[in-house]
Amino acid sequence: MHRTSIATHLLSILFTVFALHSLPIYAQETAANGPVPNARPPEEQAYASAIEDIESAGGAYAAELSEPLLSLALQLQSQGRHTQAIALFRRGIHLARVNEGLYCAQQIPLLQGEIASNLAIQDYAMADERQNYLYRVQTRSLEAGDALTAALMQQAQWQYAAYQLGLGAHGYLRLVNMTELYRQALSNVAAGEEGETSVKLLAPLQGLLETQYLIAGYVWQESDRAFSEDERPPKPLLQFNAYRAESYRQGKNIIEAIARIQPNIARTQIMLGDWSLWNGRTKDAWQAYGRAETELAGEDDAQVQLHRTFGQPVALPDIAGLAPLPPSIDPKEADVLIEFTVDEKGRVQDLDRLDDNEQSAKQAKQLMNQIRKTAFRPRFADGQPLETEKIVKAFNVQ
Repeated sequence: MHRTSIATHLLSILFTVFALHSLPIYAQETAANGPVPNARPPEEQAYASAIEDIESAGGAYAAELSEPLLSLALQLQSQGRHTQAIALFRRGIHLARVNEGLYCAQQIPLLQGEIASNLAIQDYAMADERQNYLYRVQTRSLEAGDALTAALMQQAQWQYAAYQLGLGAHGYLRLVNMTELYRQALSNVAAGEEGETSVKLLAPLQGLLETQYLIAGYVWQESDRAFSEDERPPKPLLQFNAYRAESYRQGKNIIEAIARIQPNIARTQIMLGDWSLWNGRTKDAWQAYGRAETELAGEDDAQVQLHRTFGQPVALPDIAGLAPLPPSIDPKEADVLIEFTVDEKGRVQDLDRLDDNEQSAKQAKQLMNQIRKTAFRPRFADGQPLETEKIVKAFNVQ
């Protein structure tokens, strides 16, 4: 996914990551934690009183303090008072460690709450640090099962968010982490009662496929090669290179594994065609698209299906979380209007800007570069890829 489309997409990722835990997340901290009223709201006062009573009876390290600390922190978080909430989450985590052990499960909701508030005030580096600690707690305290799978999936999604944010010196490390986390989730599900036919395998398989797209399309950064010729490349870099060398084969294997759980010949062939085209294997792509077209032609709503899939060029990857371009909108509401051609090989040609909005000049230039680099599934008819001229797309880039 190209970095110019990060802003909108990343916010949705960060908020979705923690929606699983029912933690309220707000866009920003209220100024100076907001004007705190002289009298606390009744619910907040009740939690504060409970904390004071427990401290009076059992001291500042009483085990019973963790629950009201969590409740009060969540209450403050819901009001956008994130700095105060973080302090309470941290106190609760410290108490849980003292009373229950270094990696006790009681820390998990407190850590999730703290991370949510860190995200809300855009302290992404601290959120990343606490995610690392949360992972250690989860893997040491959760038994194999759905809870562990959910934890591993959330950790993998965070690695993607951190990759998009550019946290850390080497982006490829995040892709290595994503691969390992999705594989752990896959193994955890496969070890369960439903085994290798479980529909629960689909989510980690889809995550692995998305990671393969990122690995195959990774653009090397100068910092990635910041070691001397006499030095052996770091182990994670060697691991990433091994993943990249096997990426095409792995992607096909993942798609075939998805197809075994959810058989659908047309969809599988489209996925294989897209993956092949993304990797420059045009002959394999055309063959897969041809098989998909033949399959769709036998459907009751064949014309609708064929038009939806092959009636116009489609930007790749055709995966919601990795969409390379922002959504096109009504031209009347757009900042930028772009015209281009997609040739029979899925390459962009004759790119031109049709509007004259000077206020969006910089963003329009970035968007045009983004479109120029995007691979498209070309329009198909009768098994043949066709050129599509004068495609007009409208975008809001502000």
